[in-house]
Amino acid sequence: MTKFSIPKSFRMPAEWEKQKSTWLAWPHNKKDWPNRFHFIPEIFAEIIFYIAKGQMVNILIDSQSLKKKAILILKDFKVNFSNIRFIFCKTDRVWLRDSFPIFVKNEKNKKILINWRFNSWAKYKNFKRDNSIINKIKHFSKFSSVSPTLDRKKVVLEGGAIDVNGKGALIATEECLLGKVQQRNPGFKKKDYERLFYKYFGAQHVIWLKRGIVGDDTHGHVDDIARFVSQDKIFLAHEKNKKDINYKILKNNFNIVKKQDHLKNLKIIKIPMPKAKYIDGTRVPATYLNFYIANKAVLVPIFNDKNDRLVLKIFKKHFKSRKIIPIDCTILIWGYGAIHCMTQQEPR
Repeated sequence: MTKFSIPKSFRMPAEWEKQKSTWLAWPHNKKDWPNRFHFIPEIFAEIIFYIAKGQMVNILIDSQSLKKKAILILKDFKVNFSNIRFIFCKTDRVWLRDSFPIFVKNEKNKKILINWRFNSWAKYKNFKRDNSIINKIKHFSKFSSVSPTLDRKKVVLEGGAIDVNGKGALIATEECLLGKVQQRNPGFKKKDYERLFYKYFGAQHVIWLKRGIVGDDTHGHVDDIARFVSQDKIFLAHEKNKKDINYKILKNNFNIVKKQDHLKNLKIIKIPMPKAKYIDGTRVPATYLNFYIANKAVLVPIFNDKNDRLVLKIFKKHFKSRKIIPIDCTILIWGYGAIHCMTQQEPR
């Protein structure tokens, strides 16, 4: 880890720390789930139902007419409406983990929004609405915000590209942040990112994995393969099938984490991968690691797979104070995202 002379200004709380609310967007872009969009609103409603049991859920909604439809579906799921708040804000897609600003706390424990530039994973052209979410949120919430720059250029970063333990450790992949494909910040090196992670997230140690899983159209997001679940414990995706293309990728990532000298007490928990999933001949990024930790529950994606039950047992063992909620994501994943991708936490 590079040593810096700049002050460490902010800290990104870990996801398991107390949250004030969860932010998400109501689905509307039918192109993200070709031929299957009609299933998606109910999946979102189920997820909202469980999160709203323990905290406020802020829902970005495109229009008044869509809000009326959303309310009807949420009523069918008997959602606690005292914990629901709608904010009119047009979006291109629903993946707020990546397009929404990231909440951090400053040295006075005051919440600040870190507004990284969003360019739709350097892949899609329609991202202007998503990149402008901050304008609506600042007006609505009155939070102060900071837009990180390097050499006078706004830095691109998605929330799904990093994960933190809240105590100075951060994990990311070289494929996503340093690769030539879907390049976010041309010319950036590890030291550039580490400098920014230190200043804006309080990250003193960065674990650099090599690659993400096959089928991930973000090209290497870490929240599909590695997630901190406590200050000194991390879940890592593990593939047993040596014939699967993810086998060597995930084995290499495991070896990298295992050799972290500055995190000698870090306990690694292997989370098996589901069998490779294909929709209309396309492999999708099915993984159990795209879970979301809420105040009272952990929402875990499942895929009608033989490993579903085993994985849920592992989660129950390591999240004893929270209820483990399985969410069928066999259709949701067709949009190349799951539960963590669609949520963004606001710390208390």
